[in-house]
Formats: sequence, C-alpha cells, structure tokens
Amino acid sequence: MKLLQITVAVLFTTIMVNANAASNYTLFSPHQIIQLTVSQENDGAIVYVIDRKDKPVILPSGFSFKLNKPDVLLNQFNIIKIDSSVVNESWQPVWGEVKTIKNNYKQLAFTLIDKNNSGITIKLVFRVFDDGVAFRYEFPQQKNLNYFIVGDELTQFKLTGDHTTFWIPGDFDSNEFRYNTTKLSEVDALKAENDETAIGVTSPFSANGVQTPLMMKTASGLYINIHEAALVNYSAMQLLIDKKNLTLTSQLVPDAVGNKAYLHAPAVTPWRTIIVSDKATDILASKIILNLNEPSKIKNTSFVTPQKFIGVWWEMFNGKSAWDSVSGKHGATTANVKKYIDFAAKHHFNGVLVEGWNRGWEDWFGNWKENVFDFITPYGDYDINELTAYAKAKNVRIIAHHETSGSVTNYERQMDTAYRFMINHHQNTVKTGYVGKIIPRGEHHDGQWMVNHYIHVAEKTASYKIMLDAHEPVRPTGLYRTYPNWMACEAGRGTEFNGFSRGNLPEHETIMPFTRWMGGPMDYTPGIFHMKLTQFNPNKQEMVHTTLAKQLALYVVIFSPIQMAADMPQNYEAHLDAFKFIEDVAVNWDDTKILEAEPGDYVTIARKAKNTNNWFVGGITDENSRLSTVNCSFLDDNKKYEATIYRDDANAHYDTNPEAYKIEKKIIDSTTILTLQEAPGGGYAISIKMLK
Repeated sequence: MKLLQITVAVLFTTIMVNANAASNYTLFSPHQIIQLTVSQENDGAIVYVIDRKDKPVILPSGFSFKLNKPDVLLNQFNIIKIDSSVVNESWQPVWGEVKTIKNNYKQLAFTLIDKNNSGITIKLVFRVFDDGVAFRYEFPQQKNLNYFIVGDELTQFKLTGDHTTFWIPGDFDSNEFRYNTTKLSEVDALKAENDETAIGVTSPFSANGVQTPLMMKTASGLYINIHEAALVNYSAMQLLIDKKNLTLTSQLVPDAVGNKAYLHAPAVTPWRTIIVSDKATDILASKIILNLNEPSKIKNTSFVTPQKFIGVWWEMFNGKSAWDSVSGKHGATTANVKKYIDFAAKHHFNGVLVEGWNRGWEDWFGNWKENVFDFITPYGDYDINELTAYAKAKNVRIIAHHETSGSVTNYERQMDTAYRFMINHHQNTVKTGYVGKIIPRGEHHDGQWMVNHYIHVAEKTASYKIMLDAHEPVRPTGLYRTYPNWMACEAGRGTEFNGFSRGNLPEHETIMPFTRWMGGPMDYTPGIFHMKLTQFNPNKQEMVHTTLAKQLALYVVIFSPIQMAADMPQNYEAHLDAFKFIEDVAVNWDDTKILEAEPGDYVTIARKAKNTNNWFVGGITDENSRLSTVNCSFLDDNKKYEATIYRDDANAHYDTNPEAYKIEKKIIDSTTILTLQEAPGGGYAISIKMLK
C-alpha cells in the first residue's frame, strides 16, 4: 500500500504524576470542536467526559476490568505517567470511498497501576478527533504475571438523555435482525422481530442488550454513533442499557466457559469509538474507525481487484432451484452455470458466484455435524474442469463458495487444500459462510475464538492471493485497511431475507449506513429487478420492499468493492435499459460526498469513480415519498456533463407498482441543482459523465 505523507506532526510529551493527587486533564480536538476531560476521583477511579462545542455528549463515565486470572477487580488506580502527542498525516487506501484519508488527532495516554496491590499496570489511551473520540486499554509487559483471563470489561457510556435509538438485539451469534427505532428507555431486545429461526441461529441475550454500531439522535440535534475499531484477539462488544440512569455498559461475548478474552501481555483491546456531529452527513463521512486500524499487512496488493459479479444464488430463494443435487432442482449444474458465465461476459462482469457446487448440501442444515462439507469435491452434474476452461476463455472467473455450516474446525483443517484447489481452477475470490451453531461447541460467532478465525482466514487467503467475502461473521471494525483482500462481509440483514421472510422494510437501507455499514463494506446483494417472487411459485408471498430505481441507487449508497447483481439473468434481460446503470457503476472511488442524510428517512450520496471524471449519485427514501435535492457543486467548474437519470415513475410504489421507472438524460454542470421525486420505498440513480 502506498503511504502518502502530506503533513506529519508528532509532538510528544511525558508527564510524571503524583500518585496521590486527584486531577482533571482536558484535551481538545485539533480544531477545538471536541473536548475530552479525564478525571481521577478520590477513590482512584478514572472517569471521562466528552463535549462537542459546549454541548455534553458523554457524562462522567468510568471503566473496570474483572479478571478471572488473576482473580482481581481493576477499578481503582494510581496514575504514574501521562503521555501526550499530536498526529496529522494522510494516507492512501488500496481501495475505498476516497483517494486520500486524513488522520488528524490529539492523544492522551495514562499509565495506571492497580491501587489494590495486584501490581497490574494498564495503559488507557485516548485519541480526540474533530468528529469524535476513541479509546482503548493496553496491557503492557508486566513485572510478574503476563497472562490474563478477562471475566468482564465494563466500559461505561453515560448519555445525556433518552435519545432516539436505532438498534438491533445484542445477539452473540447474529447481526441479521431488522432495525428498531425507539427511545433508549424503550429498548426491549426480547420483543424485537426476529427471522433468525428461519436460518437456525439464535443465542441468549439480555432484553436490554443491543449491538454496535449503535446510532442515536439527541433532542438537541446531535448524532452519536458508538462502535469499536480494530477488533483483534478479543470478543466483540455488545452494550447493556441501564434505562434508569441512561447508561450503556460494554458486554463482551463469552466463550463456552463464560470467559470473555484470553490475553498475553503485551496486549491491546479494540478501540471504543464515539463519533458525534450535529449533521447526520458527517457521521457517514467519518473515517475515525478506519484510521484506528493498522496499515496493510499485505505487502503486494496487486491481486486485490474490486469487482462486480452475478451468481447462481437468487434463483434458490426464488424457488427455481436448490443448493443440493438430490432434490431434482439443482442449480449449480454445468449447463446452468454456463448461462451465467455467458451473461457475465456479455456485460463485462468479473465473476460468477456458484453456490451449491460441492457435495454436502443435502445434509447440512441444522444438524451441527462436524464434517458435512469438503471444498474440493463437486456434485456429479457440475464439471468444474469444463467450467474453468469455459470461464477462462470468456475472461470471467468463478467465485468459490465455502459454506462451513458453522464447522470451523473442519474448515481450518481444509483451508490450504481448498485454496490450492481454487488456484488450480483459476479462482481468486471466495465467499465463506458460517450458518449455524459454531463447532467447537459453545463458541459464538462474535467471540474471541471466532474473531481470531476470521482474521486467520483473511491472512491465509492473502497468502494465496485470494480475495475474501465473509458471510455470517462478526460485524466489521475497519480491518479492511489492515487486510485489503478482505473485500466485504455480510454480518447484517441483507437482500436474502426478502426471499424467506417478511423481508426488509423500506426504511432498512436508510438505517444501515448509520449502523452496520459504519464498520466496513457489506455484501448486501442489491440489484433485484423482479420484486414479487411468484415467477416459479404463484403461492409465494415474499417480495422485495423497494422500487427498481432504489435497487439501482443502492450500488452508490452501499459502499463495497465487491458488488453482486443479485437477480437472475432473465430478469435483467427484461430491463436492459435499467441494467445499463449496473454495468456502468463503479465499485472503487476517488471521492465521496454525502449530500443528504437522516437515519431512518433518507440518504443521498455522490461518488467519483476511480481514475475517471465520472460521478454516480444514489438517493433512497423510506416508506414515504420525498422530494430530493442534488446540488451538483461537487462537479468540476466550467465543465459540462451528461447525466443519465434512472428514477421512479410518477406512479411507482414499493408495494403496488415497484418496477415502474423512467430514464432521462440532461446536460448539467457544477451550478445545476436537480430535484427528484422519490416514490414510497423508492429512489434514483444518476450516471454523470464529463463531456469532451
């Protein structure tokens, strides 16, 4: 990865502290927008406070660690040293939303020693940015014991009021819930609507437990997002709500015996992030989470290529075919996959995902068996050698699918064999899956053991020059900076739920940018053109709750370097004029402008395609019709552009008339202001090309 050092200023000071003195320490962000105050109370407890332009964001909040080994509670400390520094640098991601990312913060690091004679030292490190605060705990090399078992990390976030909250339950095994919008005091995770029983993943969680990223809006107009960054060798953080005191407390995902993490000093926790602004657009533009992750550990990233793909996938949810070959409806046949390869080649797509190609699908679901799948043995009606040659001749690659059915130990034993098999068959991208309970038994999808597994897969695939798209993993925390081959995750409620449940409501995609997508790209699988799923079963009730124009807009609103055109070729053939936008839209960007946003209501984003002068705009709304405004001032001055607008027709409606759209062209420039009517559950997409 190329590192661009535009300006780097690091000012470092060390302050030796009187261990018996109670003190306050204040740090402002680089442009005086955010204020952090850290205090030591008389009993030795450390608390922090966050304000934004004199508006309180986080009231005095503390932390403690309950260690199971050694058996000690760390909550009272002596401060033995304070370090401070300032960093102002810029760097270039391998791929992303913008060409250059600025990393500008002030840091305050407290070295603490347990006041109760355990001798344990902890370092508490704060970074203050203009759009928020991050902090983490570090366990440096100790004088005595260097091995710790964490029983609980109890980090507090005391809020200023009963904020409007966008949340899903704090489940230990899944992020695939429909979002709820309530006051913080009205959260009841046990009553949240849950379709997870349909795919066999549930785990116990508290009625007051919610997942991060957690998005909130205050009565005073502040937007607050709480998440974590750089989740490595640690359990994911859920949040427990104290409704009486309006305080959030971290809850780490446990392992089979109830421990939360195993650490060997020196060790660090993930960063706890609080992003805050008085503009919703600033929340989406924040790069705090990405900046808190380490630079790429992959030296040669030339094999990492953002891409668009189609796949033998949606037809299974549609009822046309099945994953297994014994049902009589097998989708992954040689003849059928060739049709997808032909379509991909014709429309200049990079890849074809094939699910259901390998043996085991007839006996995989819900059995909690360890050795259901291998990853080199195709079904008899899937000629992988013939398909490899066929795809290669058409400059298309088959994307491998490795569904583990939760049997992680089985997958780890086979990874090298599976990846060598991929390379031998001209495959450079793998979609992994973790549906079901985790084996080894008692581990959770979001626990430390699995967190380390996901990273192991990213490292192992990188060693084979393979790109990774993980499904059913822990939700992302910006690690795609460190592992650029880790292109996307699912880790959220995607398009597939429209195929077997009540589906995703129209507001869903207007909430996801502020929640799941804060941590990194999602393989959401947009691009459905036929919304009512009755093509192959007239009694099927499920449908997709958007208009066709909104499906196009999602290719811009959803940032992902690996985007699927999720529908079947025949449905695209019926609307090739609209499909032209999916052909044209980029998946890698030099610039991004968040034009309009309000969580749960609407989002409008403009992005500039990598190494071009072309822009793409996507706007979406919830169940309400809305007039959207696109100020084109992001375009170059004194240049003319042709805008192709794909929008909802006047009578479009996500429920009654979802496939009604209109396409029009306009000549525009940087002074143009477009006003576009979005239908209920609708949106629009614009392709903007500079005229010569």
